Amino acid sequence: MKTTPYWWDSTPPAKLERGPLPTRADAVVIGSGYTGMHAALQMARGGRHVVVLEKGQVGEGCSTRNGGQLSHSIKPSLRALTAKHGREVAAAIRAEGPASLAFTGDFIRKEGIDCDFRLCGRLDGAATARAYVEMSHEADGENIIAVPKERQRDEIGTDLYHGGLIHMNYGGLDPARYHAGLLAKALEAGVMVLPQCGVEAMDERPGEVTLRTAHGSITAADVVLATNGYTSKATPWHRQRVIPIGSYIIATEELPEQVINRLFPHNRMHCDSRRVIYYYRASPDRKRVLFGGRAAAGEAGAVVAAQRLRAEMVRLFPELESAKITHSWMGFVAFTFDKLAHTADRGRIRHAMGYCGSGVGMASYLGMKAGLRVLGDPGGDTAMTAPDFPTRPLYTGDPWFLPAAVASYRLLDRLGL
Repeated sequence: MKTTPYWWDSTPPAKLERGPLPTRADAVVIGSGYTGMHAALQMARGGRHVVVLEKGQVGEGCSTRNGGQLSHSIKPSLRALTAKHGREVAAAIRAEGPASLAFTGDFIRKEGIDCDFRLCGRLDGAATARAYVEMSHEADGENIIAVPKERQRDEIGTDLYHGGLIHMNYGGLDPARYHAGLLAKALEAGVMVLPQCGVEAMDERPGEVTLRTAHGSITAADVVLATNGYTSKATPWHRQRVIPIGSYIIATEELPEQVINRLFPHNRMHCDSRRVIYYYRASPDRKRVLFGGRAAAGEAGAVVAAQRLRAEMVRLFPELESAKITHSWMGFVAFTFDKLAHTADRGRIRHAMGYCGSGVGMASYLGMKAGLRVLGDPGGDTAMTAPDFPTRPLYTGDPWFLPAAVASYRLLDRLGL
């Protein structure tokens, strides 16, 4: 069993050489995932000299480790957002979800990135009968379609759920190929990308920021912080506002075509209604099942994660009992205390992070927006700058409370509450 992502078999992270660190640049981006590369691409195409600093290999974080599912990315309901931010701001925030998905699809098509992108819909399975009743209120019969339990087998090869909800405009892609295509566009635009060059500290002064690394220092007029679940102590204010959570995925061996056809007859993405969710899909070539979620209350190793995710997969799809697991891997997503992604400008440092496990589209979108704001382009405006970025007293970036929280959520899921 490999402990590297299934996606890396065909598209491993780019092995760029670390060249000399310039002493100055117009803009520096910290992090080489979707957020960072989209920001860098916008700035470079706007005429800026851009340097991307990556503490590891380029793109080896969650941008090439995720499940490849594209959703609208806004978790709080319109009602909850309205109660907290008012009707106008709430509506604007909710609108950014579809906008992020539309931007990502348009970008892939316009730039000609070959990454198995498709709008195939996602079925969210109802873990309880009560969950189905609550979910079905969202259905509009066109973009969001309720699937009662008696028609569930038309959509998914299991009887475990109590019906579900199809979001027709959701989609999927190969995350590693998407990142490779995005990286190629950035390099073509003149972006300098330096791997193995993590930022250790920053010093902001009027009109500029100096960033210190193990390989020297670089000074720039603007910085874009794009570290999400890998935010370090070098940026303590931001680290205090994101909660890194390990998300784990397994891939099965290649399966007979008829098995995949029974399990995923419409080749949709899949998720469920639980607090501790599982997400899954067929691989783009429809030969394997990719199954992900939280493997344990705390962080787990690849073997333990594989065993626990496999047990959940077989509970959902008993006919996969004999299927072998060929890959088990993980990556860190970043949740926030208000379950919203955040982007804003703090002095000369722009950030975009906190995608709460739904970052493929929103990371692309907010990275693009951050890059445009550096250029002074009004197209960089977004409703996602409106809410304050909350933290909690005594929280410094180490989620000591996570095991207890996950355990309590699992208990509520088992009780159907």
